[in-house]
Amino acid sequence: MFSWLNREDNGKAELFENVTEGLKKIYRSKLLPLEQHYQFHDFHSPQLDDPDFDAKPMILLVGQYSTGKTTFIKYLLERDFPGIRIGPEPTTDRFIAVMYDEKEGVIPGNALVVDPNKQFRPLSKFGNAFLNRFQCSTVASPVLKGISIVDTPGILSGEKQRVDRGYDFTGVLEWFAERVDRIILLFDAHKLDISDEFRRSIEALRGHDDKIRIVLNKADMIDHQQLMRVYGALMWSLGKVLQTPEVARVYIGSFWDQPLRYDVNRRLFEDEEQDLFKDMQSLPRNAALRKLNDLIKRARLAKVHAYIISALRKDMPSMFGKDGKKKDLIKNLGQVYDQIQREHQISPGDFPDLKKMQESLAHHDFTKFHPLKPRLLEIVDKMLAEDIAKLMAMIPHEEMATSTEPMIKGGAFEGVEDQVSPFGYKRGEGIDAGAGEPEWIVNKERYKWDSMFDSLGPMDGKITGAAAKSEMVKSKLPNSVLGKIWKLSDIDQDGLLDADEFALAMHLINVKIDGHDIPSELPDHLVPPSKRNL
Repeated sequence: MFSWLNREDNGKAELFENVTEGLKKIYRSKLLPLEQHYQFHDFHSPQLDDPDFDAKPMILLVGQYSTGKTTFIKYLLERDFPGIRIGPEPTTDRFIAVMYDEKEGVIPGNALVVDPNKQFRPLSKFGNAFLNRFQCSTVASPVLKGISIVDTPGILSGEKQRVDRGYDFTGVLEWFAERVDRIILLFDAHKLDISDEFRRSIEALRGHDDKIRIVLNKADMIDHQQLMRVYGALMWSLGKVLQTPEVARVYIGSFWDQPLRYDVNRRLFEDEEQDLFKDMQSLPRNAALRKLNDLIKRARLAKVHAYIISALRKDMPSMFGKDGKKKDLIKNLGQVYDQIQREHQISPGDFPDLKKMQESLAHHDFTKFHPLKPRLLEIVDKMLAEDIAKLMAMIPHEEMATSTEPMIKGGAFEGVEDQVSPFGYKRGEGIDAGAGEPEWIVNKERYKWDSMFDSLGPMDGKITGAAAKSEMVKSKLPNSVLGKIWKLSDIDQDGLLDADEFALAMHLINVKIDGHDIPSELPDHLVPPSKRNL
């Protein structure tokens, strides 16, 4: 079957048009044969198709009921989408993929999984009970030209609700977690209890910690003292579930378009929103890198899987006692893991979950497993060492070729990234103060700087650098910052400061002391009127 693998390489270097096409090519020609030979798709993840590589970046929203998942999507799009249901009770009862299309409508799950242009075909394995609870809502929103969003049913508490779903909820979450670019866990500031099903859902996301972002939503409904307590309680709860030594990054905010109940935390919410939106804005730019990273993870798992399957096949008897030996091997699978780890110097983190692997192996005939085929493994090793390195080198060039403009446009992104209106982020603050005003902003406190300037003994209307330094160092700012402020203030670059330049330097010092950044170039509105013709 794999006789073509024995042909000698012709020595020509493989050329790839772009990263995505390269990933498709090396997956089909080098990794897929290994996966098929050792039944990887039956144990771990279905075969990847072209839509998996071509798909836009996807965001998965997960949370307990009424934490604001659907409202978050509405907030991003700044409009409703087909099939939207919002309320205080558990409203979203299905998985909804919100995607771009000029024609708005709803595609039911059964039709969605047979569409060759969509990446959802493998979801058919979860059966009709799931497909009846799965749909795609198509919306002509500019936001969805850059990303797709998946809304999930609110996670309930209690065992009964989990059983009543009729399909493997955590299995579906695992499938999505493997393929999406970002997983946003939403918590309501009013109910931080993590139910059993939510705990299982978070555990299903393990192995994708780099994709997870946590949002504490509806934070405007509590005052700053309560918010501090709620934040501490959330971190304590997460510490028990996430089981990572690092502290999780939590974005605090209120993601809807209604007035804030407590306005005292407005600035905090704006800062957090900026950080979260920057993170989402990076997804289209980093999509190729994420797919590359996921393929590397998949290749490592496929290699380990091949070692496990071939080791089990090797230990099976040829004639009698097969069933007994199979049970014994499954029971002692941990020892097989240890042996493979020692023989091949593989990290423990590369091995699949022991319990899940034991459950999967119980349904397979070990005698049909294949022995180890070193040539298949060599091809994957070569792929990881050479082809992946080539694709990695292409990513910076592709990024340079793309526009530096934000790739997600419209909806809430327009408002959050607004740099024109007076309501833009940090407009009228720090270095931006005075922009668009007829009067030079420095003149507002000029009387203080002029008296200070006169006390420094100017000659011919200017003071020396040494005289200016004696006053500027009183700010206790580092010399590197003061040096930058000096260069921006000495507009005529004569090594001296006149009254206007000195006033500007003191204004910039105050801007920095107030916690704002100093730019590398002086904005036009801060140039003294006497120097604007230079």
